Amino acid sequence: MSTAQRAAEPRTPDEAGVTPQPPTRKPRGATARMLRSPLGIGVVIGTLWFSVAFLVMPNVTLLQATFAPDGELSLSAFERLLSSERALRSLGNSVLLAATLAVTVNVVGIFIVLVTGWFKMRARRVLWLGYATTFIYGGIVLATGYAFIYGRYGFLTNAIANVWPEMDRDWFSGFMAVVLVMTFATTTNHMLFLSSALAKIDHQSIEAARLMGASNWTILRRIVLPTLRPMIFAVTVLVFLTGLGALTAPLVLGGQDFQTVAPMILSFSRTTTSRDVAALLAILLGLATIVLLAILNRVERGGTYFAVAKVASPLEPQAFRTRWGSIVMHVLAWALWAVYVFPVLCAVLFSFADSRAVQGGSIGLGDLTIEHWVTVLTQPDALSPFIVSIVYSALASVAVVAALVLVSRALTTWRGRLSSVIEYVLHIPWILPTILIALGLVITFDRPQWLVGGQVLQGTVIILGLAYVIVKIPFTLRLLKAAFAAVPDELEDAARILGAGQLTTIRRVVVPIIAPTMAAVAALNFTSLVDDYDAAVFLYHPLAEPLGIAIRRATEGDSNVQAMSVTFVYTVLLMIVQGFVLWLVYGRGLRRRRG
Repeated sequence: MSTAQRAAEPRTPDEAGVTPQPPTRKPRGATARMLRSPLGIGVVIGTLWFSVAFLVMPNVTLLQATFAPDGELSLSAFERLLSSERALRSLGNSVLLAATLAVTVNVVGIFIVLVTGWFKMRARRVLWLGYATTFIYGGIVLATGYAFIYGRYGFLTNAIANVWPEMDRDWFSGFMAVVLVMTFATTTNHMLFLSSALAKIDHQSIEAARLMGASNWTILRRIVLPTLRPMIFAVTVLVFLTGLGALTAPLVLGGQDFQTVAPMILSFSRTTTSRDVAALLAILLGLATIVLLAILNRVERGGTYFAVAKVASPLEPQAFRTRWGSIVMHVLAWALWAVYVFPVLCAVLFSFADSRAVQGGSIGLGDLTIEHWVTVLTQPDALSPFIVSIVYSALASVAVVAALVLVSRALTTWRGRLSSVIEYVLHIPWILPTILIALGLVITFDRPQWLVGGQVLQGTVIILGLAYVIVKIPFTLRLLKAAFAAVPDELEDAARILGAGQLTTIRRVVVPIIAPTMAAVAALNFTSLVDDYDAAVFLYHPLAEPLGIAIRRATEGDSNVQAMSVTFVYTVLLMIVQGFVLWLVYGRGLRRRRG
């Protein structure tokens, strides 16, 4: 609670007009009650086993393989890292990319939020839909799409080369290409969080400032942006972390001159002789993530937050004071809209175009065909990567939600030291990059481990699914805990009075109430996993190749021309599936609220 809030509160219960209540305390003996309950015992045993086997042991094994490969402390990994010019350059490139994105993404993201939520723009809904294409078009799919459009053999490059044969075909590669692609691909957090924060600003304070003679620019600079500062800082940290651990864009578009840490980890991990250097790079990446998140939490705890009105008026779009200001903002907004929408339209067009026409840089009506769609939808080999990704993502999403329902229930029911320890352990994946988690699983389970019955999981179809479950645990746990906290205690008390057991109460009373949240979390997990490449590249089974691997292979060597159109069919299918899922989560609820 901030100082301003404490100062505004009544000093005594009588001043507040309420009857004094005893202070709320944590229930004593929560751990003992948890261990006396069959449900609590099951949750504790299952959670501790999973945490030790898949969250703690892989990281310990990774540290051991890096700093004590022969059972004795060794700093040879540091020596090899310091002697590797490529590795050191990749570290510098990652920091440079992260720092650059922290500026460029904020500039573009804040502009997007303002033109869709602050200024009175024409066709704001169309603008928002164009900027929101990053929800359904990202990751390896987006990087590959940009490569097929602007890359060495891309459509636009081929079209320009027809007019200017002497052009440099590698014009869209290296640092600037990666920055441009990631700038337009990582504004999703601004669309989600910053737009929500802007919508909560009290319109009455804006009108009060306007009545005092403040201009739109003054209101924006002295009221709106300072109010959004905490959220801008939080989003900036997330963007910095994204740039620090970027894999797909530098891998596809970085070329030989610009490689970051993540591609170097992937390169070094492919041979056993350099795996310790890969592990050290992953550990450094994880430490940087932990430090930045700690800084974010410290700033949030030290911040002062206050409301300007007890009943805030909804924010209304602000009209432009001058015609020229309106023209400039509309031109910039729609030009940026075209940048976002153009790759999506190209993906749809190229999925119906002959690959030779795309290669030639000129597409006519006679070049349109449905051959690629027929190939993907009718040939098992072509459709297999898409089905594999759908199955992996669906199973992992459902499994993590189903398992964490009981865990979240136990953590909210029995709040004690044991539940706090379990919760902290389950948040380990939140502070570690996906690459570090995947590399830890590779190093740990490439040999028999007694915690999994003496099985070797590396090289099986199970380990990638486990990785998907692991990376989604913190996000799922936090949302399910919030959903359980909103369930009225009276309903559970009534069920217990009627003789219902704990599992029956959860199944017939609690789960129906939190079912919408469970479905939304599962859907969001699904859309974020279906085009995954970061974990898949380390853990996929050769006979169960996911979509991210198939799309990445299409950009390598001479296969890109032949596989280009099929890859765009995959892209369009992914956009359809992800768009439908997001509509189920957000669109229907929004429609009901408006109705």
